[in-house]
Amino acid sequence: MIKGKAWKFGNHVDTDVIIPARYLNTSDPAELARHCMEDADPEFASRVQPGDIIVAGENFGCGSSREHAPIAIKAAGVACVVAKSFARIFYRNAFNMGLPIVECPQGVNMIQEGDEIEVDLKQGAVINLNRHEKYPFTPIPPFMQDLLLKGGLLEYVKERIE
Repeated sequence: MIKGKAWKFGNHVDTDVIIPARYLNTSDPAELARHCMEDADPEFASRVQPGDIIVAGENFGCGSSREHAPIAIKAAGVACVVAKSFARIFYRNAFNMGLPIVECPQGVNMIQEGDEIEVDLKQGAVINLNRHEKYPFTPIPPFMQDLLLKGGLLEYVKERIE
């Protein structure tokens, strides 16, 4: 179960908004985290707390295929991204980096900035603790849950080889 405060963003949040290209001269997660979402909300990186959750509209993560975007989000302390939909390459990169993401249009429509929410990946539900509402989504397949549990594709493969 993932529990945190909701940070709301709109539709078509591209990878340049998630981590601006001017910071791609590093792959250090801590440095990327300092600039996460700064073009959308300059205070985000300094105010987000470990476990918080990004809630966004359609096509989250569109744009370039850079892996820096999910790394920046995860390193900033965000525990999960809930969106109406994701760009396909971002979807794959997020799981490969160990960042949980779920598509839950109903939840996105109802959740407000600052709401306390829970995400149950196994049961397929987003729970809005402020409104006492539950929004279903298709549960994440066991293989993808295992990727997340291991911290991403690299750790998953390492464990399988050993």
